Amino acid sequence: MASLDRNNKILLELARQPGNNLCADCGAPEPDWASYTLGVFVCLNCSGIHRNLPAVSKVKSTRLDHWEDSLVEFMRESGNSVAKAIYERCVPAFFYRPQQSDCIVLKDQWIRAKYERREFTGENNYIQQCYNSDPFESTLWKKGKDNKQFLKRIFLLSRKDFTLRYFIKEDSKVPKAVISVKDLNATFQPEKISHAHGLQISYMQDERMRNLFVYHENGQVIVSLFNAIRATRLAYLQKKHPTLQDNDLIPQITRHCLKEGYMEKTGPTQREPFKKRWFTLCSQNRKLLYFKNPLDATELGAVFIGTESHSYSVSESSGRSTRGGRWHCGITLQTPGRQFVFMCEHEQEQREWLEAFGKVISQPMTPEDYTNEANLRRGR
Repeated sequence: MASLDRNNKILLELARQPGNNLCADCGAPEPDWASYTLGVFVCLNCSGIHRNLPAVSKVKSTRLDHWEDSLVEFMRESGNSVAKAIYERCVPAFFYRPQQSDCIVLKDQWIRAKYERREFTGENNYIQQCYNSDPFESTLWKKGKDNKQFLKRIFLLSRKDFTLRYFIKEDSKVPKAVISVKDLNATFQPEKISHAHGLQISYMQDERMRNLFVYHENGQVIVSLFNAIRATRLAYLQKKHPTLQDNDLIPQITRHCLKEGYMEKTGPTQREPFKKRWFTLCSQNRKLLYFKNPLDATELGAVFIGTESHSYSVSESSGRSTRGGRWHCGITLQTPGRQFVFMCEHEQEQREWLEAFGKVISQPMTPEDYTNEANLRRGR
Protein backbone atom coordinates (compact mmCIF):
# COMPACT_ATOMS: atom_id res chain seq x y z
CA MET A 1 0.00 0.00 0.00
CA ALA A 2 2.86 2.33 0.83
CA SER A 3 4.37 1.73 -2.60
CA LEU A 4 0.98 2.33 -4.25
CA ASP A 5 0.45 5.61 -2.41
CA ARG A 6 4.01 6.74 -3.13
CA ASN A 7 3.80 5.99 -6.86
CA ASN A 8 0.43 7.66 -7.29
CA LYS A 9 1.74 10.72 -5.47
CA ILE A 10 4.76 10.84 -7.80
CA LEU A 11 2.48 10.58 -10.85
CA LEU A 12 0.24 13.40 -9.61
CA GLU A 13 3.31 15.57 -9.12
CA LEU A 14 4.52 14.71 -12.64
CA ALA A 15 1.10 15.57 -14.04
CA ARG A 16 1.34 19.07 -12.53
CA GLN A 17 4.61 19.88 -14.28
CA PRO A 18 4.58 22.30 -17.26
CA GLY A 19 3.76 20.38 -20.41
CA ASN A 20 2.16 17.53 -18.49
CA ASN A 21 -0.48 19.73 -16.87
CA LEU A 22 -2.53 19.83 -20.10
CA CYS A 23 -3.83 16.81 -21.99
CA ALA A 24 -1.27 15.75 -24.60
CA ASP A 25 -3.99 15.45 -27.25
CA CYS A 26 -6.72 18.06 -26.66
CA GLY A 27 -5.19 20.49 -24.16
CA ALA A 28 -7.74 19.87 -21.39
CA PRO A 29 -6.39 20.99 -17.98
CA GLU A 30 -5.41 18.64 -15.13
CA PRO A 31 -5.22 15.32 -16.99
CA ASP A 32 -5.51 12.39 -14.59
CA TRP A 33 -4.93 9.50 -16.98
CA ALA A 34 -1.72 8.40 -18.68
CA SER A 35 -0.56 6.12 -21.48
CA TYR A 36 2.23 4.06 -19.96
CA THR A 37 3.34 2.84 -23.41
CA LEU A 38 3.57 6.29 -25.01
CA GLY A 39 4.55 8.21 -21.88
CA VAL A 40 1.86 10.91 -22.13
CA PHE A 41 -0.66 12.37 -19.68
CA VAL A 42 -4.19 12.62 -21.10
CA CYS A 43 -7.69 13.60 -20.01
CA LEU A 44 -10.53 11.16 -19.35
CA ASN A 45 -12.13 11.67 -22.78
CA CYS A 46 -8.90 11.13 -24.71
CA SER A 47 -8.03 8.13 -22.55
CA GLY A 48 -11.14 6.44 -23.96
CA ILE A 49 -9.79 6.89 -27.49
CA HIS A 50 -6.37 5.57 -26.43
CA ARG A 51 -8.11 2.52 -25.01
CA ASN A 52 -9.35 1.76 -28.54
CA LEU A 53 -5.72 1.56 -29.74
CA PRO A 54 -4.38 -1.31 -27.59
CA ALA A 55 -1.62 -2.11 -30.06
CA VAL A 56 0.04 1.28 -29.51
CA SER A 57 -1.36 2.69 -26.26
CA LYS A 58 -2.31 1.33 -22.86
CA VAL A 59 -3.73 3.67 -20.23
CA LYS A 60 -4.17 3.83 -16.47
CA SER A 61 -5.63 6.31 -14.02
CA THR A 62 -2.92 8.24 -12.21
CA ARG A 63 -5.16 8.38 -9.13
CA LEU A 64 -6.92 5.03 -8.90
CA ASP A 65 -4.81 2.37 -10.63
CA HIS A 66 -1.76 0.50 -9.39
CA TRP A 67 1.51 1.67 -10.97
CA GLU A 68 4.65 -0.42 -10.90
CA ASP A 69 7.92 1.32 -10.16
CA SER A 70 9.25 0.71 -13.69
CA LEU A 71 6.20 2.39 -15.26
CA VAL A 72 6.49 5.39 -12.97
CA GLU A 73 10.14 5.74 -13.92
CA PHE A 74 9.19 5.56 -17.62
CA MET A 75 6.62 8.35 -17.15
CA ARG A 76 9.26 10.42 -15.33
CA GLU A 77 11.70 10.02 -18.25
CA SER A 78 8.99 10.65 -20.87
CA GLY A 79 6.12 13.11 -20.51
CA ASN A 80 4.10 15.20 -22.94
CA SER A 81 6.92 17.45 -24.16
CA VAL A 82 9.19 14.52 -25.00
CA ALA A 83 6.36 12.69 -26.81
CA LYS A 84 5.36 15.83 -28.70
CA ALA A 85 8.90 16.19 -30.06
CA ILE A 86 8.53 12.70 -31.52
CA TYR A 87 4.90 12.36 -32.57
CA GLU A 88 4.23 15.99 -33.59
CA ARG A 89 7.59 16.74 -35.17
CA CYS A 90 6.20 17.38 -38.69
CA VAL A 91 2.58 18.48 -38.25
CA PRO A 92 1.60 20.52 -41.36
CA ALA A 93 0.63 24.13 -40.70
CA PHE A 94 -2.88 23.54 -42.08
CA PHE A 95 -3.62 20.43 -39.98
CA TYR A 96 -6.31 21.06 -37.38
CA ARG A 97 -5.28 20.34 -33.79
CA PRO A 98 -8.47 19.58 -31.82
CA GLN A 99 -9.30 21.36 -28.60
CA GLN A 100 -11.12 20.14 -25.51
CA SER A 101 -14.54 21.25 -26.84
CA ASP A 102 -14.17 19.64 -30.28
CA CYS A 103 -16.17 16.62 -31.41
CA ILE A 104 -15.02 13.02 -30.94
CA VAL A 105 -14.17 12.31 -34.58
CA LEU A 106 -11.63 15.14 -34.69
CA LYS A 107 -9.95 13.96 -31.48
CA ASP A 108 -10.08 10.32 -32.53
CA GLN A 109 -8.42 10.94 -35.90
CA TRP A 110 -5.83 13.31 -34.41
CA ILE A 111 -4.80 10.63 -31.90
CA ARG A 112 -4.80 7.89 -34.55
CA ALA A 113 -2.80 10.07 -36.96
CA LYS A 114 -0.20 10.78 -34.26
CA TYR A 115 0.33 7.43 -32.60
CA GLU A 116 -1.23 4.73 -34.81
CA ARG A 117 -0.38 6.00 -38.32
CA ARG A 118 2.62 8.07 -37.15
CA GLU A 119 1.86 10.71 -39.76
CA PHE A 120 3.88 13.48 -38.14
CA THR A 121 7.11 11.75 -37.13
CA GLY A 122 8.74 12.35 -40.52
CA GLU A 123 8.84 8.62 -41.29
CA ASN A 124 6.12 8.59 -43.94
CA ASN A 125 5.84 11.59 -46.27
CA TYR A 126 3.34 9.74 -48.47
CA ILE A 127 0.61 10.04 -45.85
CA GLN A 128 0.96 13.82 -45.61
CA GLN A 129 1.05 14.11 -49.41
CA CYS A 130 -2.45 12.61 -49.47
CA TYR A 131 -3.84 15.83 -48.00
CA ASN A 132 -2.16 17.80 -50.79
CA SER A 133 -3.21 15.53 -53.70
CA ASP A 134 -4.82 17.42 -56.57
CA PRO A 135 -7.63 16.84 -57.07
CA PHE A 136 -8.64 15.46 -53.66
CA GLU A 137 -11.65 13.21 -54.20
CA SER A 138 -14.27 12.00 -51.72
CA THR A 139 -17.63 10.29 -52.09
CA LEU A 140 -19.93 11.62 -49.39
CA TRP A 141 -23.52 11.40 -48.27
CA LYS A 142 -25.08 14.85 -48.88
CA LYS A 143 -28.43 16.12 -47.64
CA GLY A 144 -30.82 17.15 -50.41
CA LYS A 145 -31.58 20.86 -50.65
CA ASP A 146 -35.35 20.51 -50.24
CA ASN A 147 -35.67 17.25 -48.31
CA LYS A 148 -34.09 15.33 -45.46
CA GLN A 149 -32.78 12.47 -47.61
CA PHE A 150 -29.01 12.00 -47.86
CA LEU A 151 -27.69 10.94 -51.28
CA LYS A 152 -24.21 9.93 -52.47
CA ARG A 153 -22.29 12.67 -54.22
CA ILE A 154 -18.73 12.86 -55.59
CA PHE A 155 -16.67 15.83 -54.37
CA LEU A 156 -13.48 17.06 -56.07
CA LEU A 157 -11.28 19.62 -54.31
CA SER A 158 -8.75 21.36 -56.58
CA ARG A 159 -5.80 23.49 -55.56
CA LYS A 160 -5.08 24.43 -59.17
CA ASP A 161 -8.14 26.66 -59.49
CA PHE A 162 -9.14 26.79 -55.78
CA THR A 163 -12.53 25.16 -56.22
CA LEU A 164 -14.68 22.43 -54.70
CA ARG A 165 -16.94 20.69 -57.22
CA TYR A 166 -19.55 18.06 -56.59
CA PHE A 167 -21.22 15.70 -59.04
CA ILE A 168 -24.49 13.79 -58.87
CA LYS A 169 -23.15 10.66 -60.61
CA GLU A 170 -19.74 9.08 -61.07
CA ASP A 171 -19.89 9.51 -64.84
CA SER A 172 -21.22 13.09 -64.71
CA LYS A 173 -19.23 15.45 -66.92
CA VAL A 174 -20.80 18.65 -65.58
CA PRO A 175 -20.66 19.39 -61.82
CA LYS A 176 -23.81 20.21 -59.92
CA ALA A 177 -21.94 23.14 -58.33
CA VAL A 178 -18.54 24.81 -58.55
CA ILE A 179 -17.65 26.42 -55.23
CA SER A 180 -14.84 28.93 -54.82
CA VAL A 181 -12.42 28.28 -51.96
CA LYS A 182 -12.39 32.05 -51.37
CA ASP A 183 -15.44 31.94 -49.07
CA LEU A 184 -15.48 28.21 -48.37
CA ASN A 185 -15.79 27.16 -44.73
CA ALA A 186 -16.03 23.67 -43.23
CA THR A 187 -16.92 22.85 -39.63
CA PHE A 188 -17.99 19.66 -37.90
CA GLN A 189 -21.63 19.69 -36.77
CA PRO A 190 -22.43 16.15 -35.54
CA GLU A 191 -25.37 17.16 -33.36
CA LYS A 192 -26.98 19.37 -36.00
CA ILE A 193 -26.59 16.75 -38.76
CA SER A 194 -27.38 13.84 -36.39
CA HIS A 195 -24.29 11.92 -37.43
CA ALA A 196 -21.00 11.56 -35.54
CA HIS A 197 -19.08 12.49 -38.71
CA GLY A 198 -21.38 15.30 -39.87
CA LEU A 199 -19.60 18.16 -41.68
CA GLN A 200 -21.16 21.50 -42.67
CA ILE A 201 -19.68 23.16 -45.76
CA SER A 202 -20.67 26.82 -46.24
CA TYR A 203 -19.98 29.27 -49.03
CA MET A 204 -21.32 32.46 -50.61
CA GLN A 205 -23.70 32.23 -53.55
CA ASP A 206 -25.34 35.37 -54.96
CA GLU A 207 -24.41 37.30 -51.79
CA ARG A 208 -26.15 34.73 -49.58
CA MET A 209 -24.82 31.92 -47.46
CA ARG A 210 -25.32 28.43 -48.87
CA ASN A 211 -24.90 25.33 -46.69
CA LEU A 212 -24.11 21.76 -47.63
CA PHE A 213 -24.51 19.05 -44.98
CA VAL A 214 -22.45 15.90 -45.58
CA TYR A 215 -20.99 12.90 -43.79
CA HIS A 216 -18.97 9.75 -44.43
CA GLU A 217 -19.21 6.54 -42.44
CA ASN A 218 -15.42 6.43 -42.13
CA GLY A 219 -14.01 9.00 -39.71
CA GLN A 220 -10.60 9.06 -41.38
CA VAL A 221 -12.15 9.92 -44.76
CA ILE A 222 -14.20 12.88 -43.49
CA VAL A 223 -11.39 14.31 -41.34
CA SER A 224 -8.95 13.91 -44.25
CA LEU A 225 -11.34 15.93 -46.45
CA PHE A 226 -11.63 18.55 -43.71
CA ASN A 227 -7.85 18.92 -43.51
CA ALA A 228 -7.52 18.89 -47.30
CA ILE A 229 -9.97 21.82 -47.40
CA ARG A 230 -7.84 23.57 -44.79
CA ALA A 231 -4.70 22.90 -46.86
CA THR A 232 -6.36 24.39 -49.95
CA ARG A 233 -7.68 27.35 -48.00
CA LEU A 234 -4.19 28.06 -46.63
CA ALA A 235 -2.71 27.88 -50.15
CA TYR A 236 -5.36 30.35 -51.34
CA LEU A 237 -4.67 32.75 -48.46
CA GLN A 238 -0.91 32.51 -49.05
CA LYS A 239 -1.46 33.53 -52.67
CA LYS A 240 -3.86 36.32 -51.68
CA HIS A 241 -1.61 37.68 -48.90
CA PRO A 242 1.98 36.89 -49.96
CA THR A 243 3.51 39.20 -47.35
CA LEU A 244 1.79 37.57 -44.36
CA GLN A 245 3.23 34.69 -42.33
CA ASP A 246 1.40 31.38 -41.86
CA ASN A 247 0.76 32.25 -38.20
CA ASP A 248 -1.31 35.22 -39.38
CA LEU A 249 -3.21 33.17 -41.97
CA ILE A 250 -3.99 30.00 -40.02
CA PRO A 251 -6.72 31.64 -37.85
CA GLN A 252 -8.49 32.62 -41.10
CA ILE A 253 -8.62 29.10 -42.56
CA THR A 254 -11.72 28.00 -40.64
CA ARG A 255 -14.49 30.24 -39.30
CA HIS A 256 -15.87 28.93 -36.04
CA CYS A 257 -19.42 29.75 -34.98
CA LEU A 258 -19.42 31.93 -31.86
CA LYS A 259 -23.02 31.07 -30.95
CA GLU A 260 -25.98 29.41 -32.60
CA GLY A 261 -29.44 28.33 -31.60
CA TYR A 262 -33.13 29.22 -31.71
CA MET A 263 -34.52 32.66 -30.92
CA GLU A 264 -37.79 34.33 -31.81
CA LYS A 265 -37.65 37.35 -34.10
CA THR A 266 -40.14 40.05 -34.99
CA GLY A 267 -40.24 42.25 -38.10
CA PRO A 268 -38.89 45.75 -38.87
CA THR A 269 -41.89 47.62 -37.42
CA GLN A 270 -41.83 45.42 -34.27
CA ARG A 271 -45.59 44.99 -34.64
CA GLU A 272 -45.27 41.75 -36.61
CA PRO A 273 -45.75 38.38 -34.88
CA PHE A 274 -42.64 36.77 -33.43
CA LYS A 275 -41.40 33.78 -35.42
CA LYS A 276 -39.02 31.06 -34.29
CA ARG A 277 -35.78 31.10 -36.28
CA TRP A 278 -32.37 29.35 -36.13
CA PHE A 279 -29.57 31.91 -35.68
CA THR A 280 -25.83 31.58 -36.30
CA LEU A 281 -23.33 34.24 -35.18
CA CYS A 282 -19.77 34.30 -36.53
CA SER A 283 -17.23 36.70 -35.04
CA GLN A 284 -14.84 36.47 -37.99
CA ASN A 285 -17.25 37.87 -40.59
CA ARG A 286 -19.37 39.76 -38.00
CA LYS A 287 -22.63 38.36 -39.38
CA LEU A 288 -25.76 37.11 -37.67
CA LEU A 289 -27.51 34.73 -40.08
CA TYR A 290 -30.98 33.36 -39.56
CA PHE A 291 -32.73 30.33 -41.02
CA LYS A 292 -36.12 28.71 -40.62
CA ASN A 293 -34.48 25.41 -39.62
CA PRO A 294 -30.91 24.38 -38.64
CA LEU A 295 -30.46 22.28 -41.81
CA ASP A 296 -31.72 24.88 -44.30
CA ALA A 297 -29.53 25.23 -47.36
CA THR A 298 -29.94 29.01 -47.63
CA GLU A 299 -30.31 31.81 -45.09
CA LEU A 300 -33.49 33.86 -44.78
CA GLY A 301 -31.51 36.96 -43.90
CA ALA A 302 -28.33 38.40 -42.42
CA VAL A 303 -27.45 41.20 -40.02
CA PHE A 304 -24.01 42.81 -39.98
CA ILE A 305 -22.73 43.70 -36.51
CA GLY A 306 -20.27 46.58 -36.27
CA THR A 307 -18.73 48.37 -33.29
CA GLU A 308 -20.16 50.67 -30.64
CA SER A 309 -18.42 53.67 -32.25
CA HIS A 310 -20.43 52.93 -35.41
CA SER A 311 -23.78 52.95 -33.56
CA TYR A 312 -24.10 49.23 -32.86
CA SER A 313 -25.17 48.10 -29.40
CA VAL A 314 -26.93 45.25 -27.64
CA SER A 315 -29.00 45.27 -24.46
CA GLU A 316 -31.32 43.12 -22.44
CA SER A 317 -35.03 43.78 -22.83
CA SER A 318 -37.89 42.32 -20.86
CA GLY A 319 -41.63 42.13 -20.96
CA ARG A 320 -44.10 39.69 -22.43
CA SER A 321 -44.75 39.70 -26.14
CA THR A 322 -48.28 40.61 -27.23
CA ARG A 323 -47.68 39.44 -30.80
CA GLY A 324 -47.79 35.69 -30.41
CA GLY A 325 -44.32 35.07 -29.01
CA ARG A 326 -43.93 32.20 -26.57
CA TRP A 327 -40.58 33.29 -25.12
CA HIS A 328 -40.01 36.29 -22.90
CA CYS A 329 -36.25 36.80 -22.36
CA GLY A 330 -35.63 39.70 -24.70
CA ILE A 331 -32.60 41.12 -26.51
CA THR A 332 -32.45 44.40 -28.39
CA LEU A 333 -29.79 44.77 -31.09
CA GLN A 334 -29.37 48.34 -32.30
CA THR A 335 -27.82 48.96 -35.74
CA PRO A 336 -27.53 52.24 -37.70
CA GLY A 337 -30.45 51.28 -39.90
CA ARG A 338 -32.74 49.29 -37.65
CA GLN A 339 -33.50 47.99 -34.19
CA PHE A 340 -33.83 44.19 -33.94
CA VAL A 341 -35.78 42.54 -31.12
CA PHE A 342 -35.22 38.87 -30.28
CA MET A 343 -36.72 36.61 -27.62
CA CYS A 344 -34.94 33.69 -25.94
CA GLU A 345 -36.61 30.77 -24.20
CA HIS A 346 -34.46 30.87 -21.07
CA GLU A 347 -32.39 33.43 -19.19
CA GLN A 348 -29.25 31.33 -19.70
CA GLU A 349 -29.72 31.51 -23.48
CA GLN A 350 -30.32 35.25 -23.19
CA ARG A 351 -27.07 35.73 -21.26
CA GLU A 352 -25.09 33.65 -23.75
CA TRP A 353 -26.43 35.60 -26.73
CA LEU A 354 -25.77 38.94 -24.99
CA GLU A 355 -22.19 37.86 -24.28
CA ALA A 356 -21.68 36.68 -27.88
CA PHE A 357 -23.07 39.90 -29.36
CA GLY A 358 -20.89 41.89 -26.96
CA LYS A 359 -17.74 40.06 -28.10
CA VAL A 360 -18.37 40.93 -31.74
CA ILE A 361 -19.24 44.56 -31.00
CA SER A 362 -16.05 44.98 -28.96
CA GLN A 363 -13.81 43.77 -31.82
CA PRO A 364 -12.26 46.49 -34.01
CA MET A 365 -13.40 46.42 -37.63
CA THR A 366 -11.00 45.54 -40.45
CA PRO A 367 -11.06 47.05 -43.96
CA GLU A 368 -12.73 43.85 -45.16
CA ASP A 369 -15.44 44.31 -42.50
CA TYR A 370 -16.29 47.74 -43.89
CA THR A 371 -16.64 46.20 -47.35
CA ASN A 372 -18.91 43.43 -46.03
CA GLU A 373 -21.05 45.97 -44.20
CA ALA A 374 -21.48 48.07 -47.36
CA ASN A 375 -22.28 45.01 -49.47
CA LEU A 376 -24.89 43.80 -47.00
CA ARG A 377 -26.58 47.19 -46.91
CA ARG A 378 -26.71 47.36 -50.71
CA GLY A 379 -28.20 43.89 -50.83
CA ARG A 380 -31.19 44.81 -48.70
